[in-house]
Amino acid sequence: MFDPFGDYADAGYLRNHIGEKDLELVKVAEHELFRAQLPRALSYLVSCKRIGYHDFLEVHRILFDGLYPWAGQDRAQVLPERAVIKGEVYFCHPRDCQRAVNEGLSLAQDKKLIATRPGFVMGMFAYGHPFLDGNGRTMLLIHAELCFRAGLSVDWTRTGKGPYLEALTLEIQDPNAGHLDAYLRPFIGAPISRDQWAQSVATMPGLDGTNDLQDTAAQYEDPDVTKRYQAFERRRGYKLDK
Repeated sequence: MFDPFGDYADAGYLRNHIGEKDLELVKVAEHELFRAQLPRALSYLVSCKRIGYHDFLEVHRILFDGLYPWAGQDRAQVLPERAVIKGEVYFCHPRDCQRAVNEGLSLAQDKKLIATRPGFVMGMFAYGHPFLDGNGRTMLLIHAELCFRAGLSVDWTRTGKGPYLEALTLEIQDPNAGHLDAYLRPFIGAPISRDQWAQSVATMPGLDGTNDLQDTAAQYEDPDVTKRYQAFERRRGYKLDK
């Protein structure tokens, strides 16, 4: 059980508003809330002249504020001293969430780049992992809007959850190798209308928030955690713009 606050017994999973402890029920509530708030989140993105980090946070707030009191707040605000880990993947330090996401957003403004490297952009969002939950759905919406503005689309309905997550994991571990670009390439096509995309994504399989491999959290003050985090960063071999 992912319990980064250490108060699951009293506050439920990730301090949700109702204190629910049953993870299956929480995930059902998450997904239904996502579906209900999807039109509002997409309308917000359409209104953004240029999508920035604050918009990334706002989309998450719109989607999940009904369930989590920390919705729209990144890890630098809610969990600044703890590493978030999934298997062998260390997501970026909380202080670097904004820089990682901004790197992806900056690159996505180049329409030619996002057309050829959509996986790289998505990988930067994923490495940033700003939120304790709901990262995948938030970055999917924003990525889709960025692709639409660049005159293309990714047909996510044809992707598979397992292969996609495998490619995404490899992308985070080695952002210079183009793993996710290669996986997404067969699914890239002409843009589709936002309404059509919204209808398809609402029922897209694999967006229910469940994952066989749960996140874990560990204190950066633990020397072993710091050592492993730094080793992961060196293996990534990617330097964020300063």
